Amino acid sequence: MKTQYYTATSLDGFIADSQNSLDWLFQFGEVQGDSYANFISEVGAIAMGATTYEWILNHHIDESADRPQAWPYEQPTWVFTSRILPTIEGADIRFVKGDVRTVHQEMIVAAGNKNIWIVGGGDLVGQFYDSGLLDEIIVSIASVTLGSGAPLLPRTITTPPLKLLSAKVYGDAFAELRYEVPVHADDKSA
Repeated sequence: MKTQYYTATSLDGFIADSQNSLDWLFQFGEVQGDSYANFISEVGAIAMGATTYEWILNHHIDESADRPQAWPYEQPTWVFTSRILPTIEGADIRFVKGDVRTVHQEMIVAAGNKNIWIVGGGDLVGQFYDSGLLDEIIVSIASVTLGSGAPLLPRTITTPPLKLLSAKVYGDAFAELRYEVPVHADDKSA
């Protein structure tokens, strides 16, 4: 069982542009042979922040979305927020706040022998990293630069560095890198 950050980023390290848009990513459409189907089949629990949750609501669930659809995940999902957000009928969504370590324990139980996926990114992934709970980063790097926006992972990770486990090319626009996250000296979970 691993806690994983699986995402896509621009070549210059942003997961969304300065207007919180993912149009830069969606221009590529379905990427032939990508790893998502295999990845999601091994996920037993999901964590995301309020910004990611609201983005999914506004762009996929809400009736005003271009093509409204059902909640995309079967796995129980923990949404970290300090605000009251709308619920989605039929979806196993748990709104939480506070220390990620406490919630992580609940997620481990729910995931069983499967992995935990941190969806979205940014500061929430940083909180899991700060607590020594992030095991792996799987990032698809797109062949675009954004100049600004939401950073891939707003933390300094230098010593020890991430350990590259694999690199794969998908199509003519993506390189997927898989990194192991080493335990760091200031691990707060010990």
